[in-house]
Amino acid sequence: MVDIRAAHPSTGRKAPVCKIQNRMKKPEFDQPIKVAIADDHALFRAGVKTALAVKKDVELVAEADNGMQLLNLLKHVEPDVILLDIQMPIMDGIQTLPEIRKDHPHVKVIILSMHNDHSMISKLMEIGANSYLTKNSDSETIYQAIKTCYEQEFFFNELTNKALLTGLRTKRPEVGAPQDVNLTEKELTVLKLMCEEKTTKEIADIVDISPRTVEAIRDKLKTKTGAKSMAGLVMYAVKNGIIEQQ
Repeated sequence: MVDIRAAHPSTGRKAPVCKIQNRMKKPEFDQPIKVAIADDHALFRAGVKTALAVKKDVELVAEADNGMQLLNLLKHVEPDVILLDIQMPIMDGIQTLPEIRKDHPHVKVIILSMHNDHSMISKLMEIGANSYLTKNSDSETIYQAIKTCYEQEFFFNELTNKALLTGLRTKRPEVGAPQDVNLTEKELTVLKLMCEEKTTKEIADIVDISPRTVEAIRDKLKTKTGAKSMAGLVMYAVKNGIIEQQ
Protein backbone atom coordinates (compact mmCIF):
# COMPACT_ATOMS: atom_id res chain seq x y z
CA MET A 1 0.00 0.00 0.00
CA VAL A 2 1.17 3.55 -0.73
CA ASP A 3 0.24 6.39 1.68
CA ILE A 4 -0.28 9.50 -0.44
CA ARG A 5 -1.35 11.91 2.33
CA ALA A 6 0.06 15.38 1.88
CA ALA A 7 0.55 17.95 4.66
CA HIS A 8 -1.84 20.91 4.55
CA PRO A 9 0.18 24.09 3.83
CA SER A 10 -1.36 26.07 6.73
CA THR A 11 -1.86 23.47 9.48
CA GLY A 12 0.85 21.02 8.66
CA ARG A 13 -1.64 18.21 9.26
CA LYS A 14 -1.99 15.41 6.80
CA ALA A 15 -5.14 15.03 4.73
CA PRO A 16 -7.42 12.01 5.24
CA VAL A 17 -5.86 8.73 4.27
CA CYS A 18 -6.13 7.68 0.64
CA LYS A 19 -4.30 4.43 0.11
CA ILE A 20 -3.65 2.99 -3.32
CA GLN A 21 -2.57 -0.61 -3.64
CA ASN A 22 0.58 -1.02 -5.65
CA ARG A 23 -0.71 -2.89 -8.69
CA MET A 24 2.55 -3.15 -10.59
CA LYS A 25 2.43 -6.52 -12.24
CA LYS A 26 4.98 -9.15 -11.44
CA PRO A 27 6.83 -10.76 -14.31
CA GLU A 28 4.47 -13.03 -16.21
CA PHE A 29 6.10 -16.23 -14.98
CA ASP A 30 5.35 -15.20 -11.38
CA GLN A 31 1.68 -14.57 -12.03
CA PRO A 32 -0.59 -17.23 -10.51
CA ILE A 33 -3.19 -18.93 -12.66
CA LYS A 34 -6.45 -17.09 -12.01
CA VAL A 35 -9.36 -19.45 -11.38
CA ALA A 36 -13.12 -18.90 -11.10
CA ILE A 37 -15.63 -21.49 -9.91
CA ALA A 38 -19.38 -21.73 -10.54
CA ASP A 39 -21.16 -24.30 -8.38
CA ASP A 40 -24.35 -24.06 -6.35
CA HIS A 41 -22.95 -26.17 -3.49
CA ALA A 42 -21.21 -23.79 -1.10
CA LEU A 43 -19.45 -26.63 0.73
CA PHE A 44 -17.94 -27.92 -2.51
CA ARG A 45 -16.74 -24.43 -3.44
CA ALA A 46 -15.24 -24.03 0.02
CA GLY A 47 -13.43 -27.35 -0.33
CA VAL A 48 -11.94 -26.39 -3.68
CA LYS A 49 -10.99 -22.96 -2.32
CA THR A 50 -9.20 -24.53 0.65
CA ALA A 51 -7.38 -27.03 -1.55
CA LEU A 52 -6.19 -24.37 -3.99
CA ALA A 53 -5.17 -21.95 -1.24
CA VAL A 54 -2.03 -24.00 -0.54
CA LYS A 55 -0.92 -23.78 -4.19
CA LYS A 56 1.26 -20.73 -4.79
CA ASP A 57 0.76 -20.79 -8.56
CA VAL A 58 -3.05 -20.78 -8.46
CA GLU A 59 -5.40 -18.05 -7.20
CA LEU A 60 -9.18 -18.27 -6.85
CA VAL A 61 -10.47 -14.89 -8.04
CA ALA A 62 -14.24 -15.40 -8.31
CA GLU A 63 -17.07 -17.62 -7.04
CA ALA A 64 -20.61 -17.96 -8.36
CA ASP A 65 -23.53 -20.25 -7.52
CA ASN A 66 -25.06 -20.29 -11.02
CA GLY A 67 -24.15 -19.57 -14.61
CA MET A 68 -25.85 -16.19 -14.83
CA GLN A 69 -23.95 -14.92 -11.81
CA LEU A 70 -20.71 -16.21 -13.33
CA LEU A 71 -21.32 -14.39 -16.62
CA ASN A 72 -21.95 -11.17 -14.70
CA LEU A 73 -18.72 -11.66 -12.76
CA LEU A 74 -16.80 -12.18 -15.99
CA LYS A 75 -17.58 -8.57 -16.90
CA HIS A 76 -15.31 -7.51 -14.04
CA VAL A 77 -12.75 -10.30 -13.60
CA GLU A 78 -10.64 -12.16 -16.13
CA PRO A 79 -9.88 -15.72 -14.97
CA ASP A 80 -7.58 -18.01 -16.92
CA VAL A 81 -9.52 -21.14 -15.99
CA ILE A 82 -13.15 -21.70 -14.95
CA LEU A 83 -14.42 -24.68 -12.96
CA LEU A 84 -18.01 -25.05 -14.15
CA ASP A 85 -20.68 -27.25 -12.58
CA ILE A 86 -23.26 -28.77 -14.93
CA GLN A 87 -26.31 -28.79 -12.67
CA MET A 88 -27.08 -25.34 -11.23
CA PRO A 89 -30.29 -23.35 -10.73
CA ILE A 90 -31.26 -20.36 -12.93
CA MET A 91 -28.60 -21.12 -15.56
CA ASP A 92 -26.78 -24.45 -15.70
CA GLY A 93 -23.36 -25.31 -17.08
CA ILE A 94 -24.67 -26.59 -20.41
CA GLN A 95 -26.32 -23.21 -21.07
CA THR A 96 -23.35 -21.26 -19.71
CA LEU A 97 -20.53 -22.92 -21.66
CA PRO A 98 -21.49 -21.57 -25.13
CA GLU A 99 -21.81 -18.06 -23.66
CA ILE A 100 -18.31 -18.30 -22.19
CA ARG A 101 -16.95 -19.56 -25.50
CA LYS A 102 -18.63 -16.70 -27.38
CA ASP A 103 -17.50 -13.84 -25.13
CA HIS A 104 -14.31 -15.26 -23.58
CA PRO A 105 -12.86 -17.68 -26.16
CA HIS A 106 -9.41 -17.89 -24.56
CA VAL A 107 -10.63 -18.88 -21.08
CA LYS A 108 -10.20 -22.59 -20.32
CA VAL A 109 -13.30 -24.35 -18.96
CA ILE A 110 -13.18 -27.49 -16.82
CA ILE A 111 -16.57 -29.15 -16.38
CA LEU A 112 -17.45 -30.57 -12.95
CA SER A 113 -20.20 -33.13 -12.52
CA MET A 114 -21.50 -35.91 -10.32
CA HIS A 115 -22.11 -37.99 -13.44
CA ASN A 116 -19.86 -39.74 -15.95
CA ASP A 117 -22.27 -40.12 -18.86
CA HIS A 118 -20.15 -40.58 -21.99
CA SER A 119 -22.60 -38.90 -24.37
CA MET A 120 -22.77 -35.81 -22.16
CA ILE A 121 -18.98 -35.63 -21.81
CA SER A 122 -18.50 -36.00 -25.55
CA LYS A 123 -21.08 -33.28 -26.26
CA LEU A 124 -19.51 -30.83 -23.79
CA MET A 125 -15.99 -31.44 -25.10
CA GLU A 126 -17.19 -30.87 -28.66
CA ILE A 127 -18.83 -27.54 -27.84
CA GLY A 128 -15.76 -26.19 -26.09
CA ALA A 129 -14.97 -27.72 -22.69
CA ASN A 130 -11.24 -28.17 -22.07
CA SER A 131 -11.68 -31.02 -19.61
CA TYR A 132 -14.29 -32.93 -17.63
CA LEU A 133 -13.90 -34.07 -14.03
CA THR A 134 -16.25 -35.86 -11.68
CA LYS A 135 -16.80 -34.15 -8.34
CA ASN A 136 -15.21 -37.04 -6.48
CA SER A 137 -11.87 -36.18 -8.10
CA ASP A 138 -9.20 -35.47 -5.49
CA SER A 139 -7.79 -31.98 -5.06
CA GLU A 140 -4.50 -32.88 -6.75
CA THR A 141 -6.35 -34.02 -9.90
CA ILE A 142 -8.29 -30.74 -9.99
CA TYR A 143 -5.03 -28.82 -9.56
CA GLN A 144 -3.31 -30.79 -12.35
CA ALA A 145 -6.30 -30.24 -14.64
CA ILE A 146 -6.12 -26.49 -14.01
CA LYS A 147 -2.38 -26.35 -14.73
CA THR A 148 -2.56 -28.60 -17.79
CA CYS A 149 -5.49 -26.75 -19.35
CA TYR A 150 -3.75 -23.43 -18.75
CA GLU A 151 -0.44 -24.60 -20.22
CA GLN A 152 -1.58 -27.07 -22.90
CA GLU A 153 -5.24 -26.12 -23.50
CA PHE A 154 -6.68 -29.56 -22.68
CA PHE A 155 -6.55 -32.11 -19.87
CA PHE A 156 -7.49 -35.54 -21.19
CA ASN A 157 -8.06 -38.37 -18.74
CA GLU A 158 -9.46 -41.88 -18.97
CA LEU A 159 -13.00 -40.53 -18.65
CA THR A 160 -12.72 -38.01 -21.48
CA ASN A 161 -10.81 -40.40 -23.75
CA LYS A 162 -13.44 -43.14 -23.39
CA ALA A 163 -16.26 -40.64 -23.90
CA LEU A 164 -14.72 -39.22 -27.07
CA LEU A 165 -14.11 -42.67 -28.54
CA THR A 166 -17.62 -43.80 -27.60
CA GLY A 167 -19.02 -40.68 -29.22
CA LEU A 168 -16.90 -41.37 -32.30
CA ARG A 169 -18.28 -44.90 -32.67
CA THR A 170 -21.92 -43.88 -32.24
CA LYS A 171 -21.89 -40.49 -33.94
CA ARG A 172 -23.85 -40.23 -37.15
CA PRO A 173 -22.38 -38.19 -40.00
CA GLU A 174 -23.43 -34.57 -39.63
CA VAL A 175 -25.49 -33.03 -42.40
CA GLY A 176 -23.38 -30.44 -44.18
CA ALA A 177 -20.10 -31.74 -42.74
CA PRO A 178 -17.16 -31.52 -45.19
CA GLN A 179 -16.97 -34.68 -47.27
CA ASP A 180 -13.58 -34.41 -49.01
CA VAL A 181 -11.01 -32.63 -46.90
CA ASN A 182 -7.59 -32.14 -48.43
CA LEU A 183 -5.04 -31.41 -45.73
CA THR A 184 -1.52 -30.30 -46.57
CA GLU A 185 1.46 -32.20 -45.19
CA LYS A 186 2.11 -29.40 -42.71
CA GLU A 187 -1.52 -29.39 -41.57
CA LEU A 188 -1.40 -33.17 -41.04
CA THR A 189 1.81 -32.86 -39.04
CA VAL A 190 0.37 -30.11 -36.84
CA LEU A 191 -2.85 -32.08 -36.32
CA LYS A 192 -0.94 -35.21 -35.23
CA LEU A 193 1.15 -33.18 -32.79
CA MET A 194 -1.97 -31.52 -31.39
CA CYS A 195 -3.49 -34.96 -30.82
CA GLU A 196 -0.32 -35.87 -28.92
CA GLU A 197 -1.12 -32.94 -26.57
CA LYS A 198 1.91 -30.91 -27.62
CA THR A 199 1.74 -27.24 -26.69
CA THR A 200 1.64 -24.50 -29.31
CA LYS A 201 5.28 -23.65 -28.55
CA GLU A 202 6.35 -27.29 -28.76
CA ILE A 203 4.61 -27.69 -32.13
CA ALA A 204 6.20 -24.48 -33.37
CA ASP A 205 9.67 -25.73 -32.41
CA ILE A 206 9.15 -29.18 -33.93
CA VAL A 207 7.72 -27.94 -37.25
CA ASP A 208 10.01 -24.88 -37.30
CA ILE A 209 7.25 -22.30 -37.60
CA SER A 210 6.06 -19.48 -35.37
CA PRO A 211 3.46 -20.03 -32.60
CA ARG A 212 1.16 -17.62 -34.45
CA THR A 213 1.39 -19.82 -37.57
CA VAL A 214 0.50 -22.86 -35.46
CA GLU A 215 -2.63 -21.07 -34.23
CA ALA A 216 -3.52 -20.08 -37.80
CA ILE A 217 -3.16 -23.70 -38.96
CA ARG A 218 -5.32 -24.87 -36.04
CA ASP A 219 -8.08 -22.43 -37.07
CA LYS A 220 -7.79 -23.58 -40.69
CA LEU A 221 -8.05 -27.23 -39.60
CA LYS A 222 -11.28 -26.46 -37.75
CA THR A 223 -12.67 -24.70 -40.82
CA LYS A 224 -11.70 -27.52 -43.18
CA THR A 225 -12.92 -30.37 -40.98
CA GLY A 226 -15.98 -28.65 -39.54
CA ALA A 227 -14.70 -29.26 -35.99
CA LYS A 228 -15.74 -26.75 -33.33
CA SER A 229 -13.05 -27.61 -30.80
CA MET A 230 -9.86 -29.56 -30.21
CA ALA A 231 -11.99 -32.51 -29.14
CA GLY A 232 -13.69 -32.39 -32.53
CA LEU A 233 -10.31 -32.38 -34.28
CA VAL A 234 -9.23 -35.44 -32.27
CA MET A 235 -12.41 -37.26 -33.28
CA TYR A 236 -11.83 -36.30 -36.92
CA ALA A 237 -8.23 -37.54 -36.76
CA VAL A 238 -9.24 -40.91 -35.28
CA LYS A 239 -12.18 -41.38 -37.65
CA ASN A 240 -9.99 -40.74 -40.69
CA GLY A 241 -7.06 -42.88 -39.57
CA ILE A 242 -4.72 -39.93 -39.04
CA ILE A 243 -4.08 -41.22 -35.53
CA GLU A 244 -4.88 -44.63 -34.11
CA GLN A 245 -7.47 -45.33 -31.43
CA GLN A 246 -5.83 -46.31 -28.15
